Amino acid sequence: MRYFKKIAGGQVYLSPINADDAETYAKWLNNKETTHFLNIYSHALPLAAERDALEKISREHNYAIVRASDDILLGNIGFHGIKHINRTAIIGIFIGEPSQWGKGYGTEAMKLLIEYGFDTLNLRNIMLLHFADNDRARRCYEKVGFREIGRRTGAVYRDGAYIDEVFMEILNPRG
Repeated sequence: MRYFKKIAGGQVYLSPINADDAETYAKWLNNKETTHFLNIYSHALPLAAERDALEKISREHNYAIVRASDDILLGNIGFHGIKHINRTAIIGIFIGEPSQWGKGYGTEAMKLLIEYGFDTLNLRNIMLLHFADNDRARRCYEKVGFREIGRRTGAVYRDGAYIDEVFMEILNPRG
């Protein structure tokens, strides 16, 4: 079996990352459409580097997003910078194939990992950042309960323009 249902939902499940998927990730992360709203937009990512990155993040709280109906890899999601004493973390997500955007996969994956973060990892505050021109992501984040807490003006330079970074957070409703 290639993927394991660590955290199951309706449309998707979250599985430990499989480093054998490095070629798929390298294809996605070298596609300007896919990376347009990611911090790696201007980078070229060789296959070996992506394999190393997947092996590294697979040892943390990062998961493959897999479509439940046919076990197709869609992207990944994970926590970074977990501070257990403070009960805080930063969450990040991406869906790799543009043809799979707008189908609710990212929203469901966010709900699943946030619930896991609050109920299993005992997190209190989960933060994320996104680019101000990424309306699709903002709508997803607001749908799952994130609220804007600040901006970093002109923090990202892409294609001749400066774009704000938007910081958002969600708090554990159970404290």
